[in-house]
Formats: sequence, C-alpha cells, structure tokens
Amino acid sequence: MQSAEKTVVVLGTGGTIAGTAISGSAEPSRSYLAAQLGVDVLTAHVATFTSTYLETEQVCQVDSKDMSFALWRTLTERVAHHLARTEVQGVVITHGTDTLEETAYFLQRVLAPRKPVVLAAAMRPATALLSDGPQNLLDAVLVASSEQAHGVVAVLAGQVHSGLQVRKVHSHRLTAFSSGDAGVVAQIHEGRLQCYRAWPQSAANSRAWDWQRLPEKAVDWPWVEIISSHAGADARTVQALLQMGVKGMVVAGTGNGTVHCDLEAALEVAQAQGVRVWRSSRCLSGTVNLKVEACAPAAQSLTPCQARVELMLSLLP
Repeated sequence: MQSAEKTVVVLGTGGTIAGTAISGSAEPSRSYLAAQLGVDVLTAHVATFTSTYLETEQVCQVDSKDMSFALWRTLTERVAHHLARTEVQGVVITHGTDTLEETAYFLQRVLAPRKPVVLAAAMRPATALLSDGPQNLLDAVLVASSEQAHGVVAVLAGQVHSGLQVRKVHSHRLTAFSSGDAGVVAQIHEGRLQCYRAWPQSAANSRAWDWQRLPEKAVDWPWVEIISSHAGADARTVQALLQMGVKGMVVAGTGNGTVHCDLEAALEVAQAQGVRVWRSSRCLSGTVNLKVEACAPAAQSLTPCQARVELMLSLLP
C-alpha cells in the first residue's frame, strides 16, 4: 500500500498531451486531434516510473484553445477540493499549451496554494514517435510530490516555470515556453529537482481569492478585451467595443507599452467613460515602465493575456 503522504492527484483537461494522430496522416506530430485520451491512459505508463501514488480525475476534455470561464471555475473547485485533503501532497493538471499561461496565472492568483499545483503539457500528441508528454507528466509528478515545491507552476522540457511568468514563445518547438526575464524556478535533471529561485507565493504572504466568488455563468464575468497597437491603428476598434459595453481593455503596445496616437486618444475617451484600460507590450519579454503622465496604468511584466486575467479579477465584485 502506498504512503498517504505521497498521494498526487492528476486532473485531466485534454490538450495535445492527450492528442492522437489523424488516421493515415503522413505527419502524426502535426496532424492530430487534441483531447482524445483520458487521464487514466496518460498516467498508466508514467505510474510505473514513480513510487508516488497517483489518483486521477477527468475534469474536462477540450483543446485548450477552447478553454472557458466555466471550465476555469470547475477546475478551480476540483483543485481546491483535492488540496484540502491532508493525504494529498500536490495536484497535477494535464493541459493544452495554447492557453496554459492563462490558466496557470489564473489558478495562482485565485488559489495561491501552499501545496504545489503543476500544469503538465506537451507540444507533440501522445501518438507521436517521440512524444514529449510522458516525460513532462513524469516530471510534473516529481515536482508535485516534492517538499520544496509550492504554488502553481508549469513543467515542460525539464523546466519549471512560475504560473505568474510562464508564456508560450514558439509555435511548435519542444522548448516552446519561457519565463521571460524572471527565469525558470527550477529544472529537472536526471530525476532530481534543482531550484534556482523562489516558488510562487502562497496565500499566507500574497493576495488570495475566495474562488467561490467566481461567477458560474460566462455572461457574469467582466468583459475585457485585448487590442493591439500597430502602424495605422484604428480608433474605431475602441469605439465599437465601447458601444457594445466592454468593461476593460488591455492594449498590447509597441515596445515599452507605447500606443499609436489615434488609438491612445480613443483609449482616453474610454477611460473617461469608466472603462478600465491597462498597457502591456507586444514584446515577449521585458517590463512595461511608463512615465507618470502616461494615460493608462502599466501591466508591468504581465503578458497581454495574463494582464487580461488580472484585470478581469479586479473588476469582479
């Protein structure tokens, strides 16, 4: 019988890690359907390489490009449920790569867990000749069962990324994720965890949320959109969003959060009408540090997608 102190719960949500090649495809690593295999199938082989007792639960089965507010709320509830069990040392979530950075940031901000919550994903489907999913999942279990780990992190290609900084930076490489200037929290080398910096803070020393306040219906979530500044940016995008009732906007600015003059003028009108506006950058790394006279607050080092999550949370009652 396995030790109760080494129980890790693996929650399945779908993604490429659970994907299978389309029958007859000449490129099984590229032509595939995401979210085809259940979490029990994904863990069956991995379980033979770890002494940690694994429990599994299928929360949903989606391509992560289709992640929704309702699924976020359900996932949050299931993670909170299992973390409250004394015998559970950590939780692993199998997830797609497309919206992983949003889910990771959301879970850290809402739960700020003391125990580790580890997102595991893959750039290649389970049926690929050299699938990266099994190793990533095994590494995630190692992190989730470690006494050193806490908070929400993502594990891919042997690297442990904080849920607050992780971002996808490449469309198909196995090393598709980065933590920007902050750098990785840790690496996994030959089955051992090597830590480099602090793990995401727990609720004891960071802002935490009562997840039960999260709306159950999508219509009740604050409507926040991301718009981009670029050459010839058109103010009509902002004007249309205002007419439709948007509550917040994150502008992905050029460089250090700079915004085209026409777009900036429209955003100033939006703020005068009570719409919250934040500035981020189209750049994948770096911090947005704006001058005092800038019309909209800076999102600091958050990606536009992460800034959108933070702004939505700040607009919830």
